[in-house]
Amino acid sequence: MDIRLIIDRFENDKAVLKTEDGTVVTWPKNKLPDGAHEGSALFFNIQNKDLIEKENKSLAKKILNEILNIK
Repeated sequence: MDIRLIIDRFENDKAVLKTEDGTVVTWPKNKLPDGAHEGSALFFNIQNKDLIEKENKSLAKKILNEILNIK
């Protein structure tokens, strides 16, 4: 799931981010990308750990099969 957030403002060492539906998220300012400023759009990708591991295993198996020329 991809989530788009806009930097609304900074408060001390935190950035206040807003989603398109107005949900507010507070994020550490030092964890923002370089050059981020008020109005910058940020994209967060949220994934389930188990699904990522399954996809990685499948990809690794596919690559090994290609290397070993197994069909």
